[in-house]
Amino acid sequence: MENNFGPEVGLNAPAYIHPSALIFGKVTLDRGSSMWPYSVIRAEAFEVKIGEYTNIQDFVMIRIGDRQGTRIGSYCSVGHRCTVIGASIESNCLIGTGAIVPEGCVVGEYSIVMPGTVLVEGTVIPPNSVVAGSPGKALIRRNNRAVIRYCAEMYYRNACAYAEGNYRLLARDDFAGFAQKEMERLEKEFAVIANN
Repeated sequence: MENNFGPEVGLNAPAYIHPSALIFGKVTLDRGSSMWPYSVIRAEAFEVKIGEYTNIQDFVMIRIGDRQGTRIGSYCSVGHRCTVIGASIESNCLIGTGAIVPEGCVVGEYSIVMPGTVLVEGTVIPPNSVVAGSPGKALIRRNNRAVIRYCAEMYYRNACAYAEGNYRLLARDDFAGFAQKEMERLEKEFAVIANN
């Protein structure tokens, strides 16, 4: 994939970047990551880092804050129309459609931020949380590992298909069975990790 975004944009083998996606400033996208239609990342100062196998979905807006950059870890899914500004989202998180994560927020590993959630600046979410509301609060803590990893892995597979011009991967006759087996595999894998 040719880097047409400028000298400080580092594309470290992302799986897919849609032609309408925009990237400005000092931004790094790591291996297997993807940016979907009309997503935007801006880093006029500081830096934005996107980890491995993380998907930035349609119409997401990510930028640096007034005081710091933005970091999104590996195996994250940032849902459609989310806004993330000067925040840190640790690896293995799912940020639901339309959520707002402003400056100084930290979302702990294996957390789910529910659709439409609005966090207040500086909110710190502990790992393994389910967060909802406006202002957003951690409502419960639970093991979210399998479902979060499943979402990231399915997006990665779809990104690879899109990169090859295949826009109908999910319609394949064998895909539902494959997806079910993947979910079962992840549930077993993370159950073993949790018990050790």
